[in-house]
Order: sequence, then structure tokens, then C-alpha cells
Amino acid sequence: MDKENLEDELKKLWDEIPASHSDTEKEASWEEFRSKAFAPKKRTFKPWRYAAAAAVLLFVLIGTTIYFKNEPLSETHLVAAKNVIENQTSKIKYVVLPDSSKVELSPNAKICYGDNFALNRKIEVDGLVYFKVKKDKQHPFQVFSNETTTTVLGTCFTVNETEDEDVIVELFEGSVQMNVKGQNQKWILKPGEKFTYSNQTASVTEFNRFVDFDNEKLTSVSSYIEKNYGYKVILPEEYLNQKITIRINKKEDLKTIVQLISEMYNLNFEINEDLKQITFQ
Repeated sequence: MDKENLEDELKKLWDEIPASHSDTEKEASWEEFRSKAFAPKKRTFKPWRYAAAAAVLLFVLIGTTIYFKNEPLSETHLVAAKNVIENQTSKIKYVVLPDSSKVELSPNAKICYGDNFALNRKIEVDGLVYFKVKKDKQHPFQVFSNETTTTVLGTCFTVNETEDEDVIVELFEGSVQMNVKGQNQKWILKPGEKFTYSNQTASVTEFNRFVDFDNEKLTSVSSYIEKNYGYKVILPEEYLNQKITIRINKKEDLKTIVQLISEMYNLNFEINEDLKQITFQ
């Protein structure tokens, strides 16, 4: 390829730089590049000079492309990435995230997170999801839902984005910081507090994070476990009318509840994960 044809081809490539560069800027930068790469000199023609010029231009174009692709993305696009987990069943779905945090997805709930989640703990939520976050002070855990961001280091809380796009965050343990897109104010929740974002208005109220059984039949606790954890409970017949008084954190680990009942009544228990069944004996 002769010098003139090469120069024409390079000019075409140069003009393909993304449109955010104005025509005036592109033309000025082209003339600067052209004056250096194709300056008339009384030297023997050396083809490698033009190959080098093409390589320089290719580097410039590739660099420009990378620059535009690496522009800051919105938080939503940053999160909605490689891994999508959705609960399409009628029961709670249990998930362990790459950082060992635990998640409970209610029916029709969905979460999205990136491949490098253990280092970049950002996750997007749709529907009602409960989180038990593994502590990691170096990598804050952030949950994005509608226009809100929940930031935690290690705690237990639920995030619920309703069909009306309202966002409700209930804190059971630890502390969380709430942020709303476009607002400078921050809300720090304490256990038992609920953050609600509706119609572009944020509020913090209290909620009851416990369920109380006051001198009720042990079978009432069994029914509670089956409804909220999805495990059927089998009790010895002589314990069906046994009374119990107990306060349970609504998001307590199932095994903790089972162990407590076992110790209170001196019973052994077996948890069958395949059958989703707990047998006391």
C-alpha cells in the first residue's frame, strides 16, 4: 500500500472514533497526528515507518474504545450482572453466597450479583429477601433495591421491594446504613427498626422482630416452623399437648430453635434435609 492510500485508510479509521468526540476535536487531533506521522522528509522510503504509524493509530483507537467502555456505570448496571438466582417455587429458597453470607428468597424473589462478589459485595434485590451477612470489614455488603442502598458489615435484615416499587428494610441484628439515590441524608438503623421508602419519601419506624408463644401448645411452635422454615416437625405423641412459653427472633436460625426445644424437653432430634423434616424423640 502506497503512502497516499495508507493515509486515506488511516483517516477513515480516525473518523470512526466514538461520536462523543466533536468533529472539530477529531479533525484537530488528526492533523496533529498526520503532521508527525506523514511529515515530508527527504529520506529513503521505509515501509516499517507507516506500519508503525498504523500501530500507533490502532493503539489510540483501542484506547479510546476501552475508555468509553470503562465509563462509570450506574449502580443498577454494576450489580445486575453474571449471576441471577430466582425463587420460582412456593417455598423459601436458601442460598449461600460466594462470601459465605446466607440468603433466604421468598417466593418470586430474585437476586443478582457479579462474579467477583467475594471482593465486591454488591447485590441487587427484587422481592422479599432475608440476609445473614458474613462479617468482612474490608468489603462492605451493599444491597440495591429501587433507589435505595443498604450498606452493612455483618448483620441480619430483610429487604423487600414491593410490586409498587416501595422498599422496606427490617433490621433484626447489627446495624445498617440506608442511602437514597440523589439524597445526602443517611439513616442508621438499630435492631427492631424498619426503613420504608415510598413515593420518594423515607421514614424509620419500629417493628416487632420477635414472635411470642405464651403457655401455648408445643404444636403451635411446630406449625410456626413449618410455615416459616418449610420443615415438617414430628413430635412424640406424649408431647403433643405439652405447653411452652418462648420468645423467638423471627429470623432465628432453624437449628437454634430446634436445639432450644431439644434442651427444654430433654429430647433428641434428627433433621432430614432431603425430606425437609425434623423428628424429635
